[in-house]
Amino acid sequence: MNKSFLIMSPGPTTVPPEVLMEGARPIIHHRTPEFREYVDECTKGLQYIFQTKYRVFNFVSTGTGAMESAVANLINPGDKAIAVVGGKFGERWSKILKSYKANVVEIKVEWSTVVSPEQIETALKENPDTKVVYITLTDTSAGGVTPVKEIAKVVNKTDALLVVDAVSGLLAEEYKMDEWGVDVTVSSSQKGVMLPPGLAFAAVNDKAFEASKKIDSPKFYFDWKAYDKKFPNDTPYTAGVSLMYQLKKALEMIKEETVEHIWYRHKVLADATRAAVKAIGLELLNDHPNNVATAVISGSMDGQEVVKIMREKYGIIIAGGQEPYKGKIFRLGHLGYVTGKDVITMLGALEMTLKDLGYDLEFGEAVAAALPILREGEIW
Repeated sequence: MNKSFLIMSPGPTTVPPEVLMEGARPIIHHRTPEFREYVDECTKGLQYIFQTKYRVFNFVSTGTGAMESAVANLINPGDKAIAVVGGKFGERWSKILKSYKANVVEIKVEWSTVVSPEQIETALKENPDTKVVYITLTDTSAGGVTPVKEIAKVVNKTDALLVVDAVSGLLAEEYKMDEWGVDVTVSSSQKGVMLPPGLAFAAVNDKAFEASKKIDSPKFYFDWKAYDKKFPNDTPYTAGVSLMYQLKKALEMIKEETVEHIWYRHKVLADATRAAVKAIGLELLNDHPNNVATAVISGSMDGQEVVKIMREKYGIIIAGGQEPYKGKIFRLGHLGYVTGKDVITMLGALEMTLKDLGYDLEFGEAVAAALPILREGEIW
């Protein structure tokens, strides 16, 4: 009998008990001094995790809403935009841009790798009238991490803006928005921030906000100007009151651990998982693996069956492949409120699952490869 499921997916991720309890607090009105204090504290905490001094707007939506805001506020019909398409979420950038009638230049990248700064540089030289470059920090469908810091150096030599989807990658990967010169970063609540789904964020620097004033694309709820009038301690529309309670608590926990240690913790957990997978003869999909989720090629096994057995028999929630990789990979998450103990539990269940599917391995091989890394990294 499984007492509960252990969530080891790229998101939604497990919510800490302290954060869950905050959601049970009585609702207060969102137009009161008390609630404005909550919003103000959350704003400061969000600026900390985005590593920015600029505006961070929060929406009651999923991360896709924040992504749409970064198109609606920066693109007029006919404007040229570069979108890196190297997974499901890069594809999403392109789809949103096309819905706003942008002139989209797609840089298509195989899911097994990530875009290079040189590819971005070439695209910008060929398209000097580009208004915005849209990239994804960690496309969890493909398992890679984009070299944002190096790409920002390339984009900053031009007049184009750089927008980064950090929905899954925020806190899992080192990320310094202002220092690196990123103009807009979007993310959401149900990943590294350790909240239930329902909040999305857009960090917007002055350059991007000034550019947004010249955009006539139709928008209402996601209009940055409305949020700017209320920033930093209020929202233009009804806030997600309970979610804001939870956000405040989660941000306090993050600040106590520090973003630097959280980046480090995710790297150790990912390194341990990758070592375990390789120790039992399986291969990673991406040659630039991220610290959010490890995408594993399932070979002769059906990746969807791995996910099903892990869930139904062993109570571990992992993720399968998407689009062209459905059934060909499975994805082991190590994002958010995750410890070394969770990774070892997941790997033990994976060994049993693979045995169930007839895969040739010796029990303990994966776990044995992970343990030294967790021990040396002091992440347990």
